[in-house]
Amino acid sequence: MTAMLEGLVAQAEAQGAARVTLRALVEEASEVGAARALRTLGLMDDKAGPDIVELRQLIQGWRDAKRSALSAVVAWLVRTAVALLLIGLAFKMGIVERVRG
Repeated sequence: MTAMLEGLVAQAEAQGAARVTLRALVEEASEVGAARALRTLGLMDDKAGPDIVELRQLIQGWRDAKRSALSAVVAWLVRTAVALLLIGLAFKMGIVERVRG
């Protein structure tokens, strides 16, 4: 229980309430609140579990696609840099002039 809830339970105990009854009340209220939250989110039906699994798979697929795209961009940039470096070396060493003529 949270500190606030512990304080309320202690206060109720001081006024004569049984701790077992208070814990049962807190548990029941928690279950009702959780059910209300799930209902508000539209997750109270039988399809909610499979929907969440499918959503997690979709999110994982999106993450994998982002990672793959980033990897492809980095590989492309590295290849471009190496190609430019080789072209620069070819000019510096005079290979381009020899090939031309």
